[in-house]
Formats: sequence, C-alpha cells, structure tokens
Amino acid sequence: MTNFSDVEIRIITSADTAAVVRLYKSAGWWEDHYVAEAFIPGMVKHSTCFAGAFAGGGMIGMGRAVSDNVSDAYIQDIVVLDEYRRRGIGGEIVKVLIRELKAKGIDWIGLIGEPGTEKFYERLGFETLKGFVPMKLRA
Repeated sequence: MTNFSDVEIRIITSADTAAVVRLYKSAGWWEDHYVAEAFIPGMVKHSTCFAGAFAGGGMIGMGRAVSDNVSDAYIQDIVVLDEYRRRGIGGEIVKVLIRELKAKGIDWIGLIGEPGTEKFYERLGFETLKGFVPMKLRA
C-alpha cells in the first residue's frame, strides 16, 4: 500500500550526479575511490530504464533495469533515503520499472536482492530462483 502524495516517481534519462551518490551512500554502496562523474551519467543514460523518486525538489529514491531489450531484464539499485522508507516508495519504483519493461515486451524480469529483502520482493511478485546460484566475476 502506498502512503505518499508528495512523491513523484518517473522514468528519467539523466539525473543529478550528487543526488545519485547520496542515494548510493545511504545504501552503503559507495566507495571513496569511485569517481562519480566517470560512471553515473552513463549508468543513468544507458540503463534500459531508470526511475527516480522526487520530493521536496530533490531525488529521494531510484531504481534501474538493464536488459537486452528483447527478452530478459534485471532490476537493480533500488534505494530510498532513510527518512522516506516504509512508505511504499521502493515498491512503487519497482512497479514503475516493471511496467516500463513489460511495455517494451520484456517478459523475463529478475533481480538479486540483498539478504533480508526477500519479503519486500515477494510482495511485488518475485520468487526465489530455486536451483540457481548468483555469481560475480572476481576482480
């Protein structure tokens, strides 16, 4: 259930770099050696879809999806600033991304959530992929 009237969620193709860094920091995803200007503008522009949540004149949440634009997509980077959490904003961001992906004809939508987020994503229609193991290339 959503509980906000002061928040607008929309698909965007560019974002304020400092606002995205603030969101990444609030989620604990930012490292001091990152160079924001080197990747955030391209990350936003080249994501299949990038949703921003706005309130009070600034970005207070975001999420994005990457895809082949034909069949498969992955949702990632769902984050809402602490003071706006538990109001349904993160779920609405996910729903906006799903609608955008389905409108493009993409029928397989997955994600990798952080431990403890299973219930959040299950309420949005996701289920655990039994028999699959998420993996990442070692740096």
